[in-house]
Amino acid sequence: MNRENLIERFRALHVRGNPVVMPNPWDIGSAKIMARLGAKALATTSSGHGFTLGLIDGGQVTREVALKHAADLCAAVDVPVNGDFENGFGDSPATVAETVRMAAAAGLAGVSIEDTAVPTKNSYSFDLALERIVAAVAAARAAGILLTARADGWLLRNYDQTEALRRCQAFAEAGADVLYAPLVDAETTSALAATGVPVNVLAAGSMRDLTAQEIGTLGAARISIGGGLARVTQKVTIEGTKAILERGDFTILKEAANAVEVEAMLNNEPQG
Repeated sequence: MNRENLIERFRALHVRGNPVVMPNPWDIGSAKIMARLGAKALATTSSGHGFTLGLIDGGQVTREVALKHAADLCAAVDVPVNGDFENGFGDSPATVAETVRMAAAAGLAGVSIEDTAVPTKNSYSFDLALERIVAAVAAARAAGILLTARADGWLLRNYDQTEALRRCQAFAEAGADVLYAPLVDAETTSALAATGVPVNVLAAGSMRDLTAQEIGTLGAARISIGGGLARVTQKVTIEGTKAILERGDFTILKEAANAVEVEAMLNNEPQG
């Protein structure tokens, strides 16, 4: 499918009340498996990708490396891919706009920009955060991709949910295609949905206790998992390695995925 069709498919997937579940692969293999299992869209995860490189989330992965990773995932699957590009790899609105243009050139159908002054945990001021989204929206529209505006200060405890809502409402007025405030509650999610702009909900915190359908009743149009599944694999790696090295216990290996099944998905072989 050509890039224009992927972008239009991605846009059409954002339906309030019937959210598309968008898993976050961390490498080509996980992207292929998720797409093969039926994911209609995927998104990169800065934390999950960073882990594969031995780096932590929040500014250690460069823009060039993140773009290459995103391009590799886009080339590996035939579904739309959204890019998690943290703060756009720079503070200035001009840098953010440049990143959005480069994201489009990498083959992404959309890109997410947050209001955190990476590599710090501080949030940009309201005015600067809005200026950055205005620039990002203009670049995204020119490139034809979707722009997701993120208000991460509530997640980082830099501001409350009222401020997250205020920022997202301003981002909506600036033309953002999708709003995303990680870890807001059900009431705030419904308030975000009332803006009329599609809302992304992170399957984390209390939202992990809800089904996709239940999250949809709050007005969500998209559900992502961030680095959640990547951290599940990290937990298995930690616990399995400790069992092997500390107790000589290899029983965790009995839970390994079926190699033939995995290889079939990676090779895109017919299911049967």
